[in-house]
Amino acid sequence: MSDAQASTQEKAAAPADDLPERIRRHRRHTLELLTVCALGLVPWTVLLAMTLPSVYEVRQWRVTWVGFDALLMVAMAATALLGWLRHRAVIVSATTTAVLLICDAWFDVSLAFGTSGVWLSAVLAACVELPLAFYLIRRVMGMLSLAQWPTARPAAASTQPARPDA
Repeated sequence: MSDAQASTQEKAAAPADDLPERIRRHRRHTLELLTVCALGLVPWTVLLAMTLPSVYEVRQWRVTWVGFDALLMVAMAATALLGWLRHRAVIVSATTTAVLLICDAWFDVSLAFGTSGVWLSAVLAACVELPLAFYLIRRVMGMLSLAQWPTARPAAASTQPARPDA
């Protein structure tokens, strides 16, 4: 092999060698961003608790709830379709569906406080929305535990291949 070919191969391998460090750096920056955002939400939430009115007349109430339920329906349908197709994106859609179900339960119950509808909202949340959400989260966690995830260790330190031969 000529020196030019060896140099070209070394340059091509360099970005792959740098990959674990770039992944760690990207992960660290993402976690730093999320930490700053979470800390920033503390004073914002306190401010809202002190300044928001306890009663507020809402416009577009029907559009808001129909739109939310339509979004939930699309998320459920996407989860079902991706599940039937055995596509790995089902993890994202199932997680989205679970989060929307939890939000739906929260808003249904919290907005019904002080009305006779609170009991129906609480029963639906406790018997339908939250159990389905937790079931989906449990299934997603099971799928993630079965997935093979690359480690942060360099490939040379590993004694097993990253992927078994098919």
